[in-house]
Amino acid sequence: MVRPRVGVAVLTRGDRMPELLALLASVAEQDEPATRVVVVGNGTALPGLPQDVIAVELEENLGVSGGRNVAWHRLRESGDVDVLVDLDDDGLLIEADVFRRIADLYEADRRLGIVSFRIADERGDTQRRHLPRLGAGDPMRRGLVTTFLGGGHALSMPMLEETGGWPEAFFFTHEETDLAWRAVDRGWDILYEPKLVLQHPKTSPARHAVYYRMTARNRVWLAKRHLPAALVPVYLASWAAYTLLQRPPLAGLKSWWAGFFEGVRVPCPPRRPMRWRTVWRMTRLGRPPVI
Repeated sequence: MVRPRVGVAVLTRGDRMPELLALLASVAEQDEPATRVVVVGNGTALPGLPQDVIAVELEENLGVSGGRNVAWHRLRESGDVDVLVDLDDDGLLIEADVFRRIADLYEADRRLGIVSFRIADERGDTQRRHLPRLGAGDPMRRGLVTTFLGGGHALSMPMLEETGGWPEAFFFTHEETDLAWRAVDRGWDILYEPKLVLQHPKTSPARHAVYYRMTARNRVWLAKRHLPAALVPVYLASWAAYTLLQRPPLAGLKSWWAGFFEGVRVPCPPRRPMRWRTVWRMTRLGRPPVI
């Protein structure tokens, strides 16, 4: 069996260059090196990168989904990458065996579609929102899950080909859930592996000005694209109730409802409802697609 070859993709808007260079240094220090490393400048130039890094400078910011698709296509063109590792530009690999562990996992299981890293801050703590399971749970519990973390993960190139990659219209928020649902519906596994750690500063997604609008819009699009018709109102009602219980600021709540109705009004094709056996599989894994 051929050893899976790992490629790395990093998106940046050019506003975290010291952190980006530190991340790239940690990538270069891996004991099993990446075949290719691509950095996509989302609407920014990329001066001063290491010579062995492929720089792709986009004239406009295509968002997380669009930028990741650009990186995926660039690595696919090389023909020598079997597993794509996405890393946040302000993250850091604190162990040198990350890519070796990833190659081991994919070598052992060809139906492994996605591997989710554990995201931990400088103290080693993992935020509740960085656990790909319902409830708090144990961040060190390994196992199959139904979604994955955007900051650090590995993707099978055959899985990306079969599912069609990232949903570019989403731009930002819930693009991981969209890809995860398509992968699970096609029989791919998603593994949460806490031994794979990306060190990342403790942050809140609400720090982004468009967070509330896009999170609501994209929730609606998720339901319209992927859920059986009977589950669409249940899913949307549960997330609306959850949002109200979180008591967001008034401006954030207004943006959330604006995004919700934008998602209802604006189509985001294609609609390909998951099979009911996928719903049951996700339920058995601990997260039915209604919460």
